[in-house]
Amino acid sequence: MKVPVLIPRIFDHPHTYLSKKFGKLKTGSIVSVPFGKEEEIGVVWDKEENTNRNFKLKNIKEKKSFSLSNNLVKFINWFSLYNLAPKGMVLRMCLGDVSYFSKKNESFSNEIISLKKNIILNREQKKCLNDINNLGNKFSVTLLQGITGSGKTIVYFEKIKENILNGKQSLILLPEIFLTNQFNKRFEDYFGFKPAIWHSKITKKNRRIIWKNIINGKIKLVVGARSSLFLPFKNLGLIVVDEEHDSSYKQDEGIRYNARDMAISRASIENVPVLLSTSIPSLETYNNVKNKKYNLTKLEKRYKNFSLPNAEVIDLKLDRKKKNIWLDPKTINLVKKYLNKNDQVLFFLNRRGYAPFMICKACGSKLNCPNCSIFLTFHKHINKAMCHHCGYKCSPSLKCKKTNLNCDYQMYGPGVEKIYAELKQIFPEKRVKILSSDFLNKKNETKNLLSDIEDNKIDILVGTQLISKGFNFPNLNCIVVVDADFSGMGFDLRSTEKNIQLYNQLSGRAGRFSKDSLVIYQTFNPSDETLKNILENDPDRFLEDEISLRKEKNLPPFSRLIALIISSNNERDGVLEAQKIKRNLSILKYAEIMGPVSSPIFKIKNKYRTRLLLRSKNNLFIQKDIAKILKKINLSKRIKLTVDVDPLNFS
Repeated sequence: MKVPVLIPRIFDHPHTYLSKKFGKLKTGSIVSVPFGKEEEIGVVWDKEENTNRNFKLKNIKEKKSFSLSNNLVKFINWFSLYNLAPKGMVLRMCLGDVSYFSKKNESFSNEIISLKKNIILNREQKKCLNDINNLGNKFSVTLLQGITGSGKTIVYFEKIKENILNGKQSLILLPEIFLTNQFNKRFEDYFGFKPAIWHSKITKKNRRIIWKNIINGKIKLVVGARSSLFLPFKNLGLIVVDEEHDSSYKQDEGIRYNARDMAISRASIENVPVLLSTSIPSLETYNNVKNKKYNLTKLEKRYKNFSLPNAEVIDLKLDRKKKNIWLDPKTINLVKKYLNKNDQVLFFLNRRGYAPFMICKACGSKLNCPNCSIFLTFHKHINKAMCHHCGYKCSPSLKCKKTNLNCDYQMYGPGVEKIYAELKQIFPEKRVKILSSDFLNKKNETKNLLSDIEDNKIDILVGTQLISKGFNFPNLNCIVVVDADFSGMGFDLRSTEKNIQLYNQLSGRAGRFSKDSLVIYQTFNPSDETLKNILENDPDRFLEDEISLRKEKNLPPFSRLIALIISSNNERDGVLEAQKIKRNLSILKYAEIMGPVSSPIFKIKNKYRTRLLLRSKNNLFIQKDIAKILKKINLSKRIKLTVDVDPLNFS
């Protein structure tokens, strides 16, 4: 009997095998098959390969005890079509390595003991939960919108509790793996057991144990990053996307996809509800609510009626006596009032390192990455300049073209390390720490730092964007935005939207348990429109204005954008291949093709990058047509083509 088997490699079709030993195999059955000179894990697929080639068929060697559900197979097919990704590579994200299929029985150590906590919801929370429950347990999309600190998490915790009591599995997606530690503790306090945590940093052994106990239905709740969306749930009943607006849900390397959108697709295929939780929704989500495609339920007040922080704008142009000093005296005076009350203070700056770039005072040489078309960032704690794209590091001790000595570098712009150094000088007696990915390389480092913050063992925190997402610090009542200048914030049509969402989230970290809290914005441009929007704190008005603008300019969500990035060893090859692709795609009369142009960051990891951008009506036909055309193009082996459907990053 012939059986189609999908191999988790760069194939968009299954291969045909014989099943003499096992007879008819169901779609989703996991098998071991010969592949070339190797043995490969594959999955019995739903459609055979269409081919006229004659070749000797090989026999399936082994049938594993596990199988993927029909719904997961459908999801892989859909995901592949939507994101123009080979089915085999999508399957690879669902399967682990060979060790996952051992017959060894390994139980997950944190199984449900009790659902211990009875929480009394306030009136708004009860209403939201009722709104969600009234939609039933079949597919629906609900936006759970609430100001920061309003208790959104408690609402969906209650929905998860109901789901678990019904014997169903739940998935909570988080935008950052750093959030899982605090979230894990919060969940355990609420439910009495630990969820299964899934992200790229967990050990190989834990991944295997969790995967096996998800596919057999023993694990009832998973908290994870993007990759958890591909886990083989046996009885999925609910998906929650926390901070649904967060751009971290967009995978920008390898297979590119938006985990929020794909979570909705998987929920649709599984016929289960999906909750999107946020304080300010993405424009796409807001538009879907407006058009009645998604449901909406809102929390208008903070939990226990604590007020949102006040705001203070500091104009840096008025008092700038010392060069290379980034904390204004007015800022420091305001901060002192909170420190004197034993409140914690956060200094926010979304720049890693000590200085974003360095230039020699004598010869003007810039310290650039040899592999990428960007400046190197100086990191003082390791005394090296580093590229944040390829990881290249070097000592800033190059020969000066004028003096023949080491270059005398001037540091330009502040990073979190620079702000940390300033604060240590101003407040030598205070306990100051940095919360940045550079300083959180180990699991225990993150856990210990978060514990110290919660226990008020840290007075001042200097943090990057990580700090804005979901953390709950009871004593944090003052936040300083070190650089609230938003012009030139990257190559992104959503930059204003993202900034408003970010600073709304950030301000929500303060004053959760106090009526006296403050956010200070340092800026050289107090009249900036983005800053005005942040201070007005009227997200619905901003979103309405932005929707009107996008509609006028025919931008998403009123059109579909698909980016094609051509990477090559030399610039000319990339341009020539991009022109060839454009000529072939020009038969798509309903699509506008822009480019080819060099990417703003035109070189990354020694590869030159050329971009095409397609704009069309908001439908799926374009992906099908593009896939057919690309299959027929004989692309040079010297280039790599990456397709990015619904891009967020245009760099």
